[in-house]
Amino acid sequence: MEVMVLLIFFSLIVAIGFLLAFIWALKKGQFDDMLTPSIRMLFNENGKEDNNKIGER
Repeated sequence: MEVMVLLIFFSLIVAIGFLLAFIWALKKGQFDDMLTPSIRMLFNENGKEDNNKIGER
């Protein structure tokens, strides 16, 4: 029974640590990027025309 109490205690410490890390990341602006890397490749950043467009000549 003592082992279960220790496991619950350590899991609460780990959970509080993750919560504090999440709050710290929020305050540092980690999640403020509106143009995420997953959609950044969809935009033409280099200013060149895309020659692979279908139907536009």
